[in-house]
Amino acid sequence: MNKLLGYLFSPLQYLVYGLSLVIFHPLQWLCLKTGGYSAHKKCVDILNFFLISSFYFAGTRVSFKNPYTLPTNRSIIFVANHQSMHDIPPLIWHLRRYHAKFISKIELTKGIPSVSFNLLHGGGANIDRKDPKQSIMELMKLGQRMKENTWSAVIFPEGTRSKTGEVKSFNTGGVAALLKKVPDALIVPVAIENGWKFVQYGSYPLSFGEHLKFTVLAPIEPKGKPVEEVVLVAENLIREKVNG
Repeated sequence: MNKLLGYLFSPLQYLVYGLSLVIFHPLQWLCLKTGGYSAHKKCVDILNFFLISSFYFAGTRVSFKNPYTLPTNRSIIFVANHQSMHDIPPLIWHLRRYHAKFISKIELTKGIPSVSFNLLHGGGANIDRKDPKQSIMELMKLGQRMKENTWSAVIFPEGTRSKTGEVKSFNTGGVAALLKKVPDALIVPVAIENGWKFVQYGSYPLSFGEHLKFTVLAPIEPKGKPVEEVVLVAENLIREKVNG
């Protein structure tokens, strides 16, 4: 039934999603030119609110639970598992107060309305996976911006999306690179559930009636601990939540 309804409602979801990207592309440019970073960020936040809203046209709802009072005067590295591209809008919207920046593939900086513009001008890191040196340099630059502006970052240490929801082993390189520049950053795991179900049939049809769940887990203080240990703790917390 989810698949059948997906055939009926996915076009509507994609229409609303696509129109949002097209409409907000010139708005981002205008906000950046007239109001700088602050205005541009607010525009991107609102865009992602509309992108989340488009999920409802496919019968899919989103819940985001954060039982913790996280600091806004300290950089945070949000460590999350990754299940689909639809993980991104809820994270941007619900973590907006922390100025959370993303690490993205450099290929995404071209040809995608709104998305490419934000990746080029939003302050995140755009890495070339074929060029380890460039990747490290981009992460270091992001870390420096985090330090200077008290920004935060979202990182997916699995390195790729899980198509079955099973949490893969976390890599430590990205977190380690950021902590070199922002050693006082707080590590905060975020567990993502059911994102893979939304796209279990591929890009079309989307699975109708899914419930995307985002849960902020216990923060981890990294000071005085090996990066490998910190990332493993985050991985185990997320694995326990996702896999039950």
